[in-house]
Amino acid sequence: MGTPRDLAIRGISKGFDVRGAWLSVLEGIDLACPASSLTALIGPSGCGKSTILRIAMSLERPDSGEVTIGGEAPAAVSARGELGVAFQDPALLPWRSVESNIALPLDILRRNDAGTGVRIRELIALVGLQGFEHAVPGELSGGMRQRVAIARALVTEPSILLLDEPFGALDQILRRQMNVELQRIWLETRATTLLVTHGIDEAVFLADRVVILRPRPGRIGGIVPVDFPRPRPEGLFRDPEFHRICDRVGESLYGTAEP
Repeated sequence: MGTPRDLAIRGISKGFDVRGAWLSVLEGIDLACPASSLTALIGPSGCGKSTILRIAMSLERPDSGEVTIGGEAPAAVSARGELGVAFQDPALLPWRSVESNIALPLDILRRNDAGTGVRIRELIALVGLQGFEHAVPGELSGGMRQRVAIARALVTEPSILLLDEPFGALDQILRRQMNVELQRIWLETRATTLLVTHGIDEAVFLADRVVILRPRPGRIGGIVPVDFPRPRPEGLFRDPEFHRICDRVGESLYGTAEP
């Protein structure tokens, strides 16, 4: 993996013109994600969570404020392949095999070399897809397709990983399994990660801290630290202290208490 770098979001505001009316989506977002941290961003639909990620990917420009990754603009970091992204829709190319889908970012960056095959086999092992190297997406389950998307996000050895509801389309049982798997993968890579999710339990299980975003416009309403040691076992989902922290996040999310 690339050397983990910090992600700094300073004073971000963003709005859009919607049928002639100005809609303020984000206002004064300040968030510092230290190198090798895993931060979860949670909030109701429409509060601007995905917009923050799109700005961090340099797919959107803020109206004010800035985002830097290790002191650099996200576009420069992305151009070197040091920014990995995975969405709720894995968006795999249906005619490409698992190996070929994972290799796609390297093809785009023209970085295929003698070590590419080894790297892809290592990633397939990391995400637990041995034996499916030559399968196409139509032959995979939803969870397996999402594993391919995560491996693809990691193939360029990014220092920053941005995840937008990567398990949002999965059922609760599979989603929990994938939470455990994502933690394992993250512990191996230690890429600085910003995870957008609607799941309180997912956020608390995975993150070092949970950032609560409130609408409208989107603003940070609280930050809840999560200090459970790692690796966190699946049994943590049943721990009373785990549920206490989930309740704390929920109270902040719904405005009944401040963290």
